[in-house]
Amino acid sequence: MDTTLDDPGAIRRSMRATQRRETGRALLLVGPLALFLLAIFVIPIAALLTRAADNPEVIDTLPHTLQALSQWDGQATPPDTAFQALAQDLTNAKSSPAAGELARRLNYEIAGYRSLIFKTLRHMPIQAADAADARAQLTDLDKRWAEPAYWRVIANNDKAWTPYYLLASLDLKLDENGSIVAAPEGTSAFQEIFSRTFIMSLVVTLVALALGYPLAYWITRLPKRRANLVLICILIPFWTSVLVRIAAWVVLLQREGLINSALGDLGLISEPLPLLFNRLGVYIAMVHILLPFMVLPLYSVMQSVPPSYQRAAISLGSHPFAAFWRVYVPQTYPGIAAGSLLVFIIAIGYYITPALLGGAGDQMISYYVAYFTNQTINWGMASALGLILLVATLLLYALYRRISGKELALN
Repeated sequence: MDTTLDDPGAIRRSMRATQRRETGRALLLVGPLALFLLAIFVIPIAALLTRAADNPEVIDTLPHTLQALSQWDGQATPPDTAFQALAQDLTNAKSSPAAGELARRLNYEIAGYRSLIFKTLRHMPIQAADAADARAQLTDLDKRWAEPAYWRVIANNDKAWTPYYLLASLDLKLDENGSIVAAPEGTSAFQEIFSRTFIMSLVVTLVALALGYPLAYWITRLPKRRANLVLICILIPFWTSVLVRIAAWVVLLQREGLINSALGDLGLISEPLPLLFNRLGVYIAMVHILLPFMVLPLYSVMQSVPPSYQRAAISLGSHPFAAFWRVYVPQTYPGIAAGSLLVFIIAIGYYITPALLGGAGDQMISYYVAYFTNQTINWGMASALGLILLVATLLLYALYRRISGKELALN
């Protein structure tokens, strides 16, 4: 006789074993995809973002110099042993790629440091009788080696991690006392660029909402067959490359393009309107590309709102507009929040559209991430800017989750 049913402990063990088997099957199903995403997506991005604080150039190339500067107060000229250690380190690094990386890293903090390092490297090794002689030869070679500011940069980079890139991405820096201060005016403009990025994204979001809300509302009032046809027309741009759409807007917006030609033929303008390579052209193209991301969340929410609520408010004496604004619109807040945050999050990372349709003052932060990655090869700054943009995106996503959670709780 089976006594399993009479034993609660056996039942619990059997349930746990069944749950473990189901969990194991689920892990086997999602495991390959999880490993693929981890290897192709998560690990490379995490490794890249660590560059925002990675600082190996000085400690790897100038170890003896850092040791000689460990007790230096950072004010007066360093001791003679520091000059002797610098000559030794530069001699060791003269024929290695580390010398170029060191020069580039130090040049980020003081313009001209790169030329100073390479000028000094060309004269290595120096024949110095003692530490005092090494000081004399280096200061004779270039007077900048007698200035404490150049040595402070070396001394301040004695750790494998640095806040330099993240602070520089926010127009900040560390002063001589280690306090965070604003960077000198004219040396950086990333706060302005971040502000421009968020303002442009906000404008695109608001315009997309203003166009997408009535469009989604109109679609919900169409018969199902016609609504499906309109949705297909909205989704058609997804089947076309972004570059092709941008090229089409170049044809439409240029001075002799179709829009200016049509307006001129109608007698509405006497000279072509400046629609290309400015902020207006960027807004037009970005709204066109991102409008479906606004319409689809709005439509999915509006479709679930019973039209009888609005009719009931009108039958009770409410004005049609008041019934729409006070009864219908509040029920579409989840769609407004989802569509707006989706469009805004995508917009802040835009690169191709502003680069091809905008001017020099219309570039967003992604342009400078690409600039530091491809042109100046400053991976630290590119990673820092990307990290700040990622954090802003995650905060917006958390905001969306919080708003959507409250909406669900209220419902």
